[in-house]
Amino acid sequence: MKTAMRFTARGLAALVLGLIAVGTTWAADVAGTWHAEFDTQIGLQKYVFVFKQDGSAATGRAEADIAGHKRTVELDEVKLAEDAITFVEIFAFQGSEIRIEYTGQVAGDEIQFTREVGSFATEMFVAKRGAPGTAPSDNDEAPARPTRRGPPNFGPPPELGPDDKPAFPPAPEGFDVRRNKIARGKVETVEYDSKSVGIVRKLSVYAPPGYSKDEKYPVLYLLHGLGGNHRQWLQPGQADVIMDNLYADSKAVPMIVVMPNGRASADPPGPNPFEDRPFETYAAFEADLLNDVIPFVESHYSVRADRQYRAIAGLSMGGGQSLNFGLNNLDTFAWVGGFSSAPNTKSAKELIADPTKANEQLRLLWVSCGDQDGLMRISQSFRRDLKQMNVVHIWHVDSGGHTFPVWKNDLYLLAQLLFKNEKGPSS
Repeated sequence: MKTAMRFTARGLAALVLGLIAVGTTWAADVAGTWHAEFDTQIGLQKYVFVFKQDGSAATGRAEADIAGHKRTVELDEVKLAEDAITFVEIFAFQGSEIRIEYTGQVAGDEIQFTREVGSFATEMFVAKRGAPGTAPSDNDEAPARPTRRGPPNFGPPPELGPDDKPAFPPAPEGFDVRRNKIARGKVETVEYDSKSVGIVRKLSVYAPPGYSKDEKYPVLYLLHGLGGNHRQWLQPGQADVIMDNLYADSKAVPMIVVMPNGRASADPPGPNPFEDRPFETYAAFEADLLNDVIPFVESHYSVRADRQYRAIAGLSMGGGQSLNFGLNNLDTFAWVGGFSSAPNTKSAKELIADPTKANEQLRLLWVSCGDQDGLMRISQSFRRDLKQMNVVHIWHVDSGGHTFPVWKNDLYLLAQLLFKNEKGPSS
């Protein structure tokens, strides 16, 4: 009996050692269809995950639904290790491919997931196997890799209230198309020494047609969105074309338009802007703008160095920067505009401590967003606070999503109001 027991123990030990030797690992069972719902910064999302498994190897697909807007994706880098599963979803946003990383803990027919969109957002949710719903068919053709155009929206269509309407008619057709036989402004890319960031940085400058050092010009500081740089407002934004056409039609005051890089970091940008510490690097641009960019512009161009002749506006992440920096520095800017501002936007109540003083200092405060933009709630909340505090502003709801057609229209409308006495309709 003792010999048999020793044999059995030795046999078991040999089996375990053999498994370790060939690198076999235990993996939880994830095969099947899993359903999940969770809230995110762009609204409620519904996911159906379908996993196929062969031992510790797995592949997966998912169908995502945001208020009826669906997309089907192949899941990348699916890995199993005991009761853990990890994989990556690729999501196209504003011309970039964003890595969304999932880490899950498997417990029977539930997986507790952590979903990380870089440093931009983290969500936790539970997926349940076999829950009611329709899974993506195994016979469906595999989806193509997202193109680098970005999605039409940043989430589901928003709920609009009675005040969520246009303040102005849209720009006429062709407002952003380069015309022949008109005077053109000059665009140049220049370098400046950023002591705030610690490196030499670039910015683009548009000077209006007929720019002369004998005249002094007001300045619009125009900020880009997440993943962009000092060139984004030129292509795809076509800011120079829009301004040229406005001047040809005598609709705008001649101004310098400065387009800096709003990502203030000495490190080169990574492939995924959501993983690039966006709130930190974009917030850090405030010091670079005030201490380096503005002094450089005022020492190299013929501009009016006074708050009455400085404006700041931007799109998405740059819209949040513009509202944050502009309203936080009303001794520097008298004209402030945010287009489709992103979640980096601080609340109006945090930015405006004294509404009466703000009304005295502001020549114009512009807040706008597209009526199909999933980030509309940020601008709506900002506008509600302004209304509660009786801060004079323009609230313009455009037609469209989180896209450049909306932002180009915003620039066309706002540029006609800048540095004039009349403010246009206000709320």
